[in-house]
Amino acid sequence: MTDAPILARPAADIAEPLALYVHWPFCAAKCPYCDFNSHVRPGVDAARHGRALLAELEHEAGRAGRRRLVSIFFGGGTPSLMPPEAVAALIARARTLFEPAPDLEITLEANPTSVEAGKLREFRAAGVNRLSLGVQALDAASLGFLGRNHSAGEAVAALEHARATFPRLSFDLIYARPGQGEAAWREELRRALSLAADHLSLYQLTVEPGTRFATEHARGAFHLPEGDEAAALYAATAEEAARFGLLPYEVSNYARPGAESRHNLAYWRYGDYLGIGAGAHQRLTTGGEVFAARRHRAPEIWLERVERDGHARVEEEALTPVERGREAMLMGLRLAEGIDPARIEARSGLDFDAVVDHAMLEALMEEGYLRWLPGGRLGATMEGRLRLDALLPVLLR
Repeated sequence: MTDAPILARPAADIAEPLALYVHWPFCAAKCPYCDFNSHVRPGVDAARHGRALLAELEHEAGRAGRRRLVSIFFGGGTPSLMPPEAVAALIARARTLFEPAPDLEITLEANPTSVEAGKLREFRAAGVNRLSLGVQALDAASLGFLGRNHSAGEAVAALEHARATFPRLSFDLIYARPGQGEAAWREELRRALSLAADHLSLYQLTVEPGTRFATEHARGAFHLPEGDEAAALYAATAEEAARFGLLPYEVSNYARPGAESRHNLAYWRYGDYLGIGAGAHQRLTTGGEVFAARRHRAPEIWLERVERDGHARVEEEALTPVERGREAMLMGLRLAEGIDPARIEARSGLDFDAVVDHAMLEALMEEGYLRWLPGGRLGATMEGRLRLDALLPVLLR
C-alpha cells in the first residue's frame, strides 16, 4: 500500500524493555554448515577485544538511555573461548548502565570440548546463569560429518557438568542429516532428552550459501531428507520432546513451561535489542522510530573502528512503518503463542489491515495453515510453521 507510511502513527517506545547481544566472532574451527559471522584466527588478543566490547557497550548505552534490561546473550562464534573475566566485566557494566530486571537472564553459548567445559564454573562465577551447549549430535559419525571438535562422550560429560553448575541449561541438536531415518532420530532425541535440560534448540540441517556444505552439496557429495521425510522428522521431534514435558514454543525451540529463552523471545516478539561486537545487528526504538543497525563484520576492522570512534556501525536506518509491520509478523508467527494484532499496530504504527492481506489470510486459514487463537492472537498451525517461508510473502502486503 503506497499510502501506508503517510497514515502511520509513531511506533510505541514507552517502557519498551531491552535485550543485549554480545558477539564473540572467533572459533577454533569453522563448521561446514555455518554461515554465521565466525572466524578462525591464531593468536587473538582477547584482552584487547574485551576492552573494545566494553567501549562499544558504553557508546550504545549512551544512545539507548537507561532502559530495563531483561537479558544478556553471549553468542558467536564461540564465546566460551572468551576470558571469563571479560564476560564478568561486560555483565557488571551492563548492570550499571541499564536497569537490570530482578530475574535478568544471562546466557552464554559454549562448545562441549574438554577445554571449554573446564571453564564453566568460572563463567558461572562471572554471572552467567544460563548455558547453551552446541552439542549438535550424539554419535561419532554425525559429529565428524558436522565438523565438530568434540566427541559424544565429551558432550555428555559437559551436559552433566553444566546441569550441576547452572540453574538453566539448553543445548542444540541438528537433525535431518544425510541418511538419518525417523527411528534413529527418535532414539537419539530420547537419549538427549534424558539428560534433563529444560530447553532444547532442534534445528533441521539446511545448506546455506557460501558454506563448505553448499559446495559439497552442489556436487552431489551428500543428500538431505526433504519433503514428507523431513516433515516426519519434524513431527517426531515435537512428539518426543512432549514426552519429556518440553513444548514447541517456537519453530525450532522446545522448553518446559517457564524455561523459554527470554532473550530470543525479545527477538520473536519484536522487542528492542542492542547488539555489540563484529557483525552484530540491533533494533532500537527512539523518538517513535525503529532504527536498524549493523556493525562491520571483519573482527580486525571492527576493532580498529571501535578504538577510534567508540563504535563500528556501518549501517543504520529508520525502518518504514511497512518494514516494521512485516518484520514483526515474520518473527511473531514463528511462535506457538502467535501474534497480537495490537502489538503489530503498536510497533509499526499501522492498522493491522495495512500489514496483512485479508483475502490471503482467509485462504490460508481455510487451508489449515493459520488460525485465530484465544485472546484474538493469530498463529500458525504445525503445518503452517513447516511452510512459513512460503506463506509469509503472500500473506504480507
